[in-house]
Amino acid sequence: MQTDTPQPTKKATQSPFRRVGENLYRYEPSGRYYALVKRGDKQFRRSLRTSDRKLAERRLADMRQQVGNLSADEDRNVGFVELAERWLATVQHRIKPSTVARRQRCIKALAPFFRNLTIRNITRRHCEQWLTERGGDIAPQTFAHELDTMRAVFNFAISLGLILASPSQDIKRRRIVAKLIQVPSREEFQRLIAAIRESDGRDSSQAQAKEGANLVELLAYSGCRLDEARNLRWQDVSFEHKRITITGGERGTKNHEFRTVPMTDALLQLLDRMSKERPVEPAERVIGIQSARKCLETACRRLGFPAYSHHDFRHFFATTCIEAGVDIPTVSRWLGHKDGGALAMRVYGHLRQEHSYSQIRLVSF
Repeated sequence: MQTDTPQPTKKATQSPFRRVGENLYRYEPSGRYYALVKRGDKQFRRSLRTSDRKLAERRLADMRQQVGNLSADEDRNVGFVELAERWLATVQHRIKPSTVARRQRCIKALAPFFRNLTIRNITRRHCEQWLTERGGDIAPQTFAHELDTMRAVFNFAISLGLILASPSQDIKRRRIVAKLIQVPSREEFQRLIAAIRESDGRDSSQAQAKEGANLVELLAYSGCRLDEARNLRWQDVSFEHKRITITGGERGTKNHEFRTVPMTDALLQLLDRMSKERPVEPAERVIGIQSARKCLETACRRLGFPAYSHHDFRHFFATTCIEAGVDIPTVSRWLGHKDGGALAMRVYGHLRQEHSYSQIRLVSF
C-alpha cells in the first residue's frame, strides 16, 4: 500500500533587521541601530553607528531633519559636471587663474566616472571606480587635486540640500613623497650669476642676459616666488627703511596677503645698483622680463650644474638664512608661509651637506 510522504517545507528566511520604531531598525547580530527614511520616491538608509537606543533616536531625529531639508526642486536632478562647474563659478573669484585652470582639468578627468548620473544617485561605488581605474595611474599630487575637487563638489551639493553625505568621504589620499630639493652652494651661485651675465659674449646677448641675472639674484636675495618677483615695483622698495613689500601684483601672493621683508645687504646692493643704471618710475616693474629660464638653462649646461629652476633660488634664500642662524619661524614669515614654520621645517630641515658636516664638528662628547 502506497502512502504519501510529506514533503519538506521551506522555512521563511528571517531578516536580521528588526523594526523597533518608526524609521528605526536594529541589526540583531550586533545590536546596532539603522535608519530608513523616505522622501518622495527615494529611500535613505544609514547606520546610526551605535547600539544605544537613546543615542540612536537622537541621531535618527537629526537625519529626519536633514532629509526634510533636501531640495525638492529641479536641482535634485543636476549632474556632477554641471554642479562642478557651478561650484567653480562660486569660488573662482578668490583663487588664482592657474588654480581655476587646474580645477577645470580635474573636473574634466572626473567627468567620465559620473557621466549620465544625477548628483543624488552617485554612490561610493562610483567613487571607488575612479579610485581603482585612475587612482593608480596618476601622480600622487594629481590624485590629491582630483580627490579634493571631487570632495568640494559633493560638499557643495550638501550645502544646497541635494545629498545628505559625501560618497567620497572615506577615500584616503595617497602619500606624497617630497621632491629632492636642489640648492646651489654659494660658490656655485656666484659662478652661475657670472656665467649668465657673460652670456655668449655678444652685446645683444649680454643685454638680454643682464635682466636674467638680475631676476635670479632678486629671487635668491629675497625669497620671492617667481610671480612675486616679476610683479615687484619700485614703489614697493623702501631704501630708507631697507625693506620691500611683496604684493604679487594684480593676482596677489599665493595666500592673497601682502608681506614686508627686510632687505639683506646683497638685495640692497642689487636694487641700489639697478636704480642707478636707468631712471625709474614708482609704478614701473623692477624686473623687465617674465622669465630667466633660457639664460639659466644655458649657464647651467655650460657649467655642468644641475638644471636649476627659478624656484630653486627661493630654496637657496631659505637655506642660506637658516644656515646663518635665522630661526625657522622668522624665515617662514619672510617666505610668506602661514603655518608658523611647519612647512619650512619639513622642507629645509635637512639643509646642505657641507653645513651638516660643519655642524657635527661642534658636537663634543
